[in-house]
Amino acid sequence: MRLSRAYIPTQKETPADAVIPSHRLMLRAGLIRPLVSGVYSYLPLGWKVMKKVMAIIREEMDRIGAQELQLPVLNPVEIWDETGRATDFGDELFRLKDRRNRSLVLAPTHEEVVGDLARKFVQSYKDLPQIWYQIQTKFRDEPRPRSGVIRTRQFIMKDSYSLDVDGGGLEKSYQLHAQAYRNIFTRCQLKFHVVGASSGLMGGSKSQEFMVESEFGEDTLVLCNHCDYAANLEVATSIPCEVHGESTSLEKIHTPGQRTIEQVSAFLNKQPERLMKSLLYMCDDEPIMVLIRGDHELNESKLQAHLGPSIRPAHPEEIQEVCGVEMGFVGPIGLKKPIPIFTDKALINQQDFTTGANEKDYHFSGIGLERDVKITEYVDLRNVLSDEKCVECRGNLRIANAIELGHIFQLGTKYSESMKAVYLDKRGKERPIYMGSYGIGVERIVAAAIEQNHDEKGIVWDAALAPYYVHIIPINTGNEDITRIAKQIYEKLNKKNIDVLIDDREVTPGYKFKDADLLGIPLQIIIGDKWLNESQIEIKQRKSGGTVFSSETDIMKTVLSLLKSL
Repeated sequence: MRLSRAYIPTQKETPADAVIPSHRLMLRAGLIRPLVSGVYSYLPLGWKVMKKVMAIIREEMDRIGAQELQLPVLNPVEIWDETGRATDFGDELFRLKDRRNRSLVLAPTHEEVVGDLARKFVQSYKDLPQIWYQIQTKFRDEPRPRSGVIRTRQFIMKDSYSLDVDGGGLEKSYQLHAQAYRNIFTRCQLKFHVVGASSGLMGGSKSQEFMVESEFGEDTLVLCNHCDYAANLEVATSIPCEVHGESTSLEKIHTPGQRTIEQVSAFLNKQPERLMKSLLYMCDDEPIMVLIRGDHELNESKLQAHLGPSIRPAHPEEIQEVCGVEMGFVGPIGLKKPIPIFTDKALINQQDFTTGANEKDYHFSGIGLERDVKITEYVDLRNVLSDEKCVECRGNLRIANAIELGHIFQLGTKYSESMKAVYLDKRGKERPIYMGSYGIGVERIVAAAIEQNHDEKGIVWDAALAPYYVHIIPINTGNEDITRIAKQIYEKLNKKNIDVLIDDREVTPGYKFKDADLLGIPLQIIIGDKWLNESQIEIKQRKSGGTVFSSETDIMKTVLSLLKSL
């Protein structure tokens, strides 16, 4: 492609609203342009990268026997009502009505459509297993689109779905996808983690996420410095730092105006780990209490996974009704009526804790959990902290921000049962189909690649995703010799089907070099004074900054050798 004819609108200035490197550089290098908040146009350079990602995805999905199809984005709301997700998705689900006033939704994912297809197509065990996939535009009404193409309202996703006769078949399909995803992200030359994750709204029994570490990532990972343990903070576990308290008598203490852990800790001269948070929640509109150590934070995802999606913090009037006191003095002793009390495992067999006394301006100290509190169940309910011990090897854990690239789920029969997607087994008995769901954010791969490969000058593409492999930069386009050799190299590379860009614009050398570094093409062929004076063509590697020189006779051999090494 000739730059004089290409639509690659580079920018010198960084857009004010672009915070993370991938967003800044995708705008500056002319890969994308915003239309409205959370909606982007992919310009030719950006779309070339996207097509390379999609080609890798297709090859790896085809390799595991998946069949590509295309499902409708416009869905009747009735099939979403069948699974309950028309309600569960809330305001993030785009809704509209057609001219006949029929309610429709724009699909953010396609489990319901696949369930509908399955119940119409699958009759017998002989029709299974199946793996179907698509690469398609999805829609989600994000309240706060951010981070460029990482969190948008319109996005391109590879989603696939497996249909099996039983849990064993589902496990096999799940492992096929897990390996395919490893292959995809490895071929895209990304450094990634495979982590245990929460299934969230998708449901099911098992899920894993594929993550890349990023300072600007919106997810949080827990990683072990000594073994392969890795998990999303939503599900991560650890061995907490121990605290030791001696058994002592229960005592009510006057704590006027002291509501928060920090205030009570300072007022009583007790460390936060000797205090206990007593939190009132509502589950199916019935009150429950959650107890966690004062220096720990409740993980609501874990609480929701244990008790169901209807969990929410109690309102002030509900706290008053159950505890007879305002927030800040709530505790598990002296409640107005008995309620279930779920206690974090870090409090098992612990003594001498302080928490609210269910009386304004008073706290109890000396609480022994087993002695003084009627505990319903001990559950892991807290967030892991940095430098706590790994549950697998007792090594130190660290916390890192990350970008999610993909997520795979074992859905089991959740959708097939609600949609009556069944098959007849060998004995002619109806059984629900076991489903799996597997997603990859295509744009997120591009953004993650840039997050991992950039410098102060611009993008630094690895060969796998580079929109072009070679960038020819003739320094003086008015010189016939330079123009001739640049054109010859360009045409030879084109004949070899090597993606090549030539900067044939009438602009200054400095302008060309800055654009070349911004675009980040792996090899830059520079034809200028060195050629005129010594008949030497300069070849610069964008990633390493290393330079080699070649004669006109050997230029193709040198370039092909360098490309092979990339």
